[in-house]
Amino acid sequence: MTTARAARPGYFAELRGAVTARRQLASLLPLAGRPLVWATVLCDLALGVLPVVFVLATSAVIDRLPEAVAGGGAVWSGALAPLVVASLAFAGQQVLLPVQHGLGELIARRVDGRVFDRLMAAALRAPGIGGLEDHHRLDLLTRARRELDRGFQSPGKGCAGLLHLIARTTQLVGFVALVGIAFSWLAAAALLATVLAFRYGHRRGLHRFSNVYRAASGIRRECDYLRELAMGAPAAKEIRVFGLRGWLADRYRGRHLSWLLPSWSDRRRIMLRPFYGYAVLGLLSITVVLGALGVAQPATAEVALVVQAVMGALRLAEHYPEADLQTEYGADAYNAVLAFERGMADDARADTGTEPAPQPEVEIAFRGVAFRYPGAAEPVFEDLDLTLQAGRCTAVVGVNGAGKTTLVKLLTRLHEPDRGVVAVDGVDVRRFAVDDWRARLAVVFQDYIRHERSAKDNIGLGAVEHLDDEDGIRAAAEAAGVASVLDGLPSGADTPLAGHVTGGVDLSGGQWQRVALARALFRLRHGGALLVLDEPTASLDVRSEARFFREFHRLAAGRTSLLISHRFSTVRHADHIVVLADGKVAEQGSHEELMTMGGRYAGLFHLQADRFADPVGGAPEVVA
Repeated sequence: MTTARAARPGYFAELRGAVTARRQLASLLPLAGRPLVWATVLCDLALGVLPVVFVLATSAVIDRLPEAVAGGGAVWSGALAPLVVASLAFAGQQVLLPVQHGLGELIARRVDGRVFDRLMAAALRAPGIGGLEDHHRLDLLTRARRELDRGFQSPGKGCAGLLHLIARTTQLVGFVALVGIAFSWLAAAALLATVLAFRYGHRRGLHRFSNVYRAASGIRRECDYLRELAMGAPAAKEIRVFGLRGWLADRYRGRHLSWLLPSWSDRRRIMLRPFYGYAVLGLLSITVVLGALGVAQPATAEVALVVQAVMGALRLAEHYPEADLQTEYGADAYNAVLAFERGMADDARADTGTEPAPQPEVEIAFRGVAFRYPGAAEPVFEDLDLTLQAGRCTAVVGVNGAGKTTLVKLLTRLHEPDRGVVAVDGVDVRRFAVDDWRARLAVVFQDYIRHERSAKDNIGLGAVEHLDDEDGIRAAAEAAGVASVLDGLPSGADTPLAGHVTGGVDLSGGQWQRVALARALFRLRHGGALLVLDEPTASLDVRSEARFFREFHRLAAGRTSLLISHRFSTVRHADHIVVLADGKVAEQGSHEELMTMGGRYAGLFHLQADRFADPVGGAPEVVA
């Protein structure tokens, strides 16, 4: 009794989950459009009724055939009508089956297109990027994208499969009714129970196996990464130069087999072994019905009708899984979409600010800021106090992992502090509308985007509302020292910056960095008040770097700027230099003040000066 009671809640929970998942799929059907849905319903109803009509008509032909043969040609007219009906029913099925397939494909494409829009909107909805760095949400996103991209087990296919169940269910009801009316309701009940048992077993197996499949989503995401790595251009050079082809193929195969082999074993356990029992049940059901027919000795036509109905119903046990497979995995993919949407919606609610963001007049201050990345063992910042004076250039230096780039993420509200505030002239930035605040920022990240668009668009996307400002784009390109490069392209600034695009070209790393700089400078021309440069000149040569900083000091005059760099030839010219260490400000001051202190900054500066000559104005070109 205890075991039975313990098993029952699991069964009912599973049943409730299945009902809820299919109700969620059904809620997507309006996205396909009512005319299309009703057309599919009518098509499926017809495909459900026509096989039953065919069985009735062929049985009628068999019933009248002896009489027609004995009575001569005049009596054949009695068998002709059901023969015509049977032929039309058969032809109708052949015509409607491809129509059903086409309607299902159209439903799937419409629904999947709208669901993909929702998935993209969810990924872009949150103001921060924490959700896109969370492993659980990445697994959800990968699951949903994979099924939407493949299309075979997508939410749209699940919706189509849900409607196609109408045809199968109509057939089943018709066949069972024929057996009950023509022969025995007890036999009809046994037939119905057998088919439903088959379907239950298959659907339950699919549900349990989908849990196994879902549990391996992290490994499959790694397999996707390895496949893209092997087939993409970015890694092609190193794969060949370092001889990684064999290693990559072995790694890909090994990771695939690490989840495929256990899943094959689970599939045999979950889906194959139980069907031995269902096969025995089916054989017993057929034996009982046929045995009862033998005992009753009905007319030949009745035997034909019952046998056709029984075989047709049992064949549905093969056809149900096709639609159930689509609905089960389509529902699983849609559940991933819903879970991802819920998680990103929680992040979106963090954006509660509505006030317009002002230009900093006095300072931007980090006060008591603590931050730890989700899942990280150690915090990046514990009690950070840092001030960026308005109208001045503040440089931040520190060893790798000191939190320099994290500082930029907090400033731009890509992440929110766990404790403490980031304030502009004493006002918490969370009071400002996040888009309004970011409109005040002109940022060059280390991993800036290389848009596969024209050079002009790559710069103009720094202020997308002003893409038509060609003079401003040109001025930003000149300020970044990239105008001459763009002039030399095949179509000038209209040349696509992607080698695989017709008429496009690839730029060097240094040229791309200048384009990214120009994008930030273009933002400054259109409302940007704070220039943030994260390793801005890492790919530039010394002369280009010197020219850039001459332009930088001119363009940044009167604006607040934050400069993050490892090169002392860059930071020594800043108005204020901050050294980060152990999650806090270790030292700060001007270059001269920090050198006089003889602390971390001075030690690194002297270490570099001893190893390298000074290429620009007495400052060593070194990586700290």
